[in-house]
Amino acid sequence: MIVPITKREDISPDQADTEYGQTPLLWAAENGHEGVVRILLKREDVNPNQIDTEDGQTPLWLAARSGHKGVVKMLLERGDVDPDRQTPDMAKQRSGGLLRTGISGVVKMILEREEVNPDRADSYRCQTPLWLAAQNRHEAVVKMLIEREEVNPDRADAIFGQTPLSFAAKNGHEGVVKMLLERESINPNQAGSFHDQTPLSWAATKGHLNVVKMLLARQDTNPNQTDNSCGRTPLGRAAKNGHEGVVKAFLEREDVNPDQADTERGRAPLCWAAMDGCEGVVKMLLGREDVNPDQTDTEYDRTPLAWAARYGHSGAVKILLEVGGANPNQADTIYGRTSLAWASRYGHSGVVKMLLERQVVRITTLDHKNQTPRSLALSEGHEEVVRVLRGNINSRTTHSGCQASLLPAPEHEDRRTLDR
Repeated sequence: MIVPITKREDISPDQADTEYGQTPLLWAAENGHEGVVRILLKREDVNPNQIDTEDGQTPLWLAARSGHKGVVKMLLERGDVDPDRQTPDMAKQRSGGLLRTGISGVVKMILEREEVNPDRADSYRCQTPLWLAAQNRHEAVVKMLIEREEVNPDRADAIFGQTPLSFAAKNGHEGVVKMLLERESINPNQAGSFHDQTPLSWAATKGHLNVVKMLLARQDTNPNQTDNSCGRTPLGRAAKNGHEGVVKAFLEREDVNPDQADTERGRAPLCWAAMDGCEGVVKMLLGREDVNPDQTDTEYDRTPLAWAARYGHSGAVKILLEVGGANPNQADTIYGRTSLAWASRYGHSGVVKMLLERQVVRITTLDHKNQTPRSLALSEGHEEVVRVLRGNINSRTTHSGCQASLLPAPEHEDRRTLDR
């Protein structure tokens, strides 16, 4: 019987077992045995802050983690229980760990203690209780914390360099984002230190339309703010990933620049969308009068049409030609190749046929190595493209320069993996 045993003065209530280093109070708290906990706490010589030797956990932490509200209440009613205690072998602070459980009733009891700092970050990852609650989508806990004036909503962690808002926006936690944005003092434009993206940039990248709309509803949100890693706008990221709904939300705003190129490669949103074959996005962007269909990037000096042709995106090519009125004869300054040359070089016969349907397309233009579209296709063994080009050449008036060498020297395009 436990009652007679606990009344014996020759028995220590704080003696831990040798396997896990846990005292009777630790075991009872972890398993939610309220009656046993009550009896043990009546002993004046019991230590309510005793930690186990394996993980450095207190009775309060074990009870809270397991959701034993009755045990938590009993422990907190004692004036000598420290809810913020840290141990040498565990870097996490106890209150931050309690909030990680997402048990609002437990959190409420912890926050009622005056000595608890609701904005205290752990010493390992520098993650605050609010950060942990936002990460784990514990909306009830977020609400309690964001209402506390001493909680800093813009405090970033040390691992991701992200604020609670940034993390929630990136992961599409709509409820959390909504609560955080209700705090007027929160900064919606704060970029993280890891990828240097703002909450809006993350939401646009991932395609979280509702989060994007919530952020754009704030008057202090800058829709054109670029990230520091590659200087790309949120619209540019959404366009590259084909998020049509997000792109539409940006284009409906008059203060968004739809033609702003990134600083790393000098590509505008249209260029990124064409390169990845995002037809819906291409069409939406071309609906804006302030979008230049022939704007080249600064890395390879290629137009959106050239990129779409190079990767064989026939749908994007068609839209650029028919809706955007793109110039099919514009050659880049690096290789001197037109859209037809790029499509021929990589064997995209469907794109080649589409381009040749336009009488204005020049089929014998020489690049910087004196190669024609046909000679490029021949050197790569694209027989179908060679056949299509030969037939088209025969049906047109022969121009000077069309008998350029059919066996060109090998050319080497920089094929480094493009940033997704």
